[in-house]
Amino acid sequence: MTVYFIGAGPGDPELLTLKAARLIKACPVCLYAGSLVPEDVVAIAPEGALVMDTAPMHLDETHAEITKAHAKGQDVARVHSGDPSLYGAIAEQIRRLKADGIPYEIIPGVPAYTAAAAALGQELTVPEVAQSIVLTRMSMKSTGMPAGETLENFGRTGTTLAIHLGIRALREIERQLVPHYGEDCPVAVIYRVGWPDQLIIRGTLTDIREKVRAAKITRTALILLGPALSDENGFPDSALYDAAKPHVLRPKAKA
Repeated sequence: MTVYFIGAGPGDPELLTLKAARLIKACPVCLYAGSLVPEDVVAIAPEGALVMDTAPMHLDETHAEITKAHAKGQDVARVHSGDPSLYGAIAEQIRRLKADGIPYEIIPGVPAYTAAAAALGQELTVPEVAQSIVLTRMSMKSTGMPAGETLENFGRTGTTLAIHLGIRALREIERQLVPHYGEDCPVAVIYRVGWPDQLIIRGTLTDIREKVRAAKITRTALILLGPALSDENGFPDSALYDAAKPHVLRPKAKA
């Protein structure tokens, strides 16, 4: 018996990996985070499977269901949104599995920030503009941020930021980042990326808050910001395909 932590992607069932789909179709027990994972994703569970939405459940309850399945020798599909290694809350689940000697495996999925970039139709690492991406979140009452992992510190890099759980903190984001990025820094808020009601709101650090308020978006949104999101970057072509710059797979420069 194995517990499979499955990354279901951001919402679009077609973004499931082949391996993720195969396991969901095969496991007799499927526990999924219904607030973030569409029912269409787990609709492929086998006939007669136990399919449970864990959104209203606490950790001890979900672990109890896994323990029951383990006693019966049943594999469990533990389905999470995006990629389970990013804000998937799987570390505490794994700790309990290890303590009980229950095998597990992590199946990666499409993370929200890459799906958001695809929805925007943009690359996040633009030559000589931004070559790094910082994945972070805003501090919450329930879980604070480690010392040093502050938005202001990340802002000093000037690179692309992907901010989770920050849609209600846009005023604070503006306050901390304007000194580093400027008032006109492009920002995109992507609501429920990959879902049928996906919504993209574009703006700047100083006007995005009002646009989001007008759209009445209060949760389930990712914030992307940084100069790479601008349509006006006069960036150079990448050296990767430059005919004048040979490399190991293209050793001879073309005239």
